[in-house]
Amino acid sequence: MRKALRGATALGVLMGTLGTAGTATAVQPGAVATTTATAQVTTATTAEADILDRLLAIPGMSLIQEKPYTGYRFFVLNYTQPVDHRDPSRGTFQQRITVLHKDVSRPTVFHTGGYGVSTTPSRREPTQIIDGNQVSMEYRFFTPSRPDPADWSDLDIWQAASDQHRIYRALKPLYGGNWLSTGGSKGGMTATYYERFYPRDMDGVVAYVAPNDVVNKEDSAYDEFFETVGTKECRDRLNGVQREALVRRDALLERYAAAAADNGWTFTTIGSMDHAYEAVVLDYVWGFWQYSTLADCESIPADAARATDEEIWNSVDTIAGFSSYTDQGLTPYTPYYYQAGTQLGAPTITFPHIEDGLIRYGYQPPRNFVPRSIPMRFQPSAMRDVDNWVRRNARQMLFVYGENDPWGAEPFHLGKGAKDSYVLTAPGMNHGANVAGLVPEEKALATARILEWAGVASAAVQADPSRAKPLAKFDATLDRRDVERERNLRP
Repeated sequence: MRKALRGATALGVLMGTLGTAGTATAVQPGAVATTTATAQVTTATTAEADILDRLLAIPGMSLIQEKPYTGYRFFVLNYTQPVDHRDPSRGTFQQRITVLHKDVSRPTVFHTGGYGVSTTPSRREPTQIIDGNQVSMEYRFFTPSRPDPADWSDLDIWQAASDQHRIYRALKPLYGGNWLSTGGSKGGMTATYYERFYPRDMDGVVAYVAPNDVVNKEDSAYDEFFETVGTKECRDRLNGVQREALVRRDALLERYAAAAADNGWTFTTIGSMDHAYEAVVLDYVWGFWQYSTLADCESIPADAARATDEEIWNSVDTIAGFSSYTDQGLTPYTPYYYQAGTQLGAPTITFPHIEDGLIRYGYQPPRNFVPRSIPMRFQPSAMRDVDNWVRRNARQMLFVYGENDPWGAEPFHLGKGAKDSYVLTAPGMNHGANVAGLVPEEKALATARILEWAGVASAAVQADPSRAKPLAKFDATLDRRDVERERNLRP
């Protein structure tokens, strides 16, 4: 994943009222102050007003659904956004957001996964730590938050950051406490890009397992990672199954064809079933380390050459998923692959344990996963710009990585210009790494900084960070720690 827009911080964002029918309403500069001032007065004079009424009083906000959850109110909402923040006259679209409301007096976490938004109540780790409200945003172009018609050139990291900025500005008069942004994987990248373009919005950033592929064509760090991760026994098992799946390509392709017929899978975008088969198999080792742990190696056939076709198929399907590169598997993630091929970039790795003759296509680029009707052009300066900004300007930013997560092979780094910012690694953890998985002293440090940035650190914690603990009790349903299933993208 890689590359971000350069020099866009000075570009303005439409802050006034937007129409809801697909055209933007022009707003004079003075209207912004009036709208904000009115919202502030409303907040101050109607403290007992229903929170939903106050949310719906925000121009452009509409209710989709409210779902109950003990101790909170949870709303699924639409918010009217400009298709192009540089030229609001080009029209609008409806962007889904959710609000997990606790109390307007509490701090707020702004979360995005970088994909669609879940409409089931859930709480990100920073929200539990600070016992606050949570706003979650669906990333533009993930359905249903997609302009119609869709001009894919409007899908870039600056436009997405500007979406987030407008939502924050709309909600800040209601939730007046400190705000933190967060997200995992592409969501961690999103939180970082938002901070780069709008560094005055948030009081802190907690970015989990955020890849930082600065130079798209230089990916040796990933090869080095796969040479040393876990144990040799585990690596040998995984490499053996991956190679054997290519040795048995013809036999397993027959099974793939039967599965495709049973499930109605097609392969128009990637080009053929053979392309899809190889792409899945080459994802296998990466997928294991991204989502599994060293202990899971026991489930991998120890001697691939002696394993049955059923065992090879099941192992690859369980970890990499044979539906992944079908049209049906690719379509929901078209915006992701588009961004990988235009700004974010994607890793390329080598396979020294596999003979050249067994690999026909190699790591296929994101272009192969996006319909040809959508034009794509890579912007090599995008991620370089973000990386330079983080090194020189990071303020109150926390990056958390997992030791055994391939995406962490190219992490963000902090330079001399960074202040009160940290890069921490959770031992033995995968793409689900979090603050709770850090070693005790780093866990306490991270928790204390999050509490401090949110403005809710007690005097005792300020005096002794080792005493820092989450302010809200763990809720097995609300705080479920599922690893976000993000495919391994290629350049």
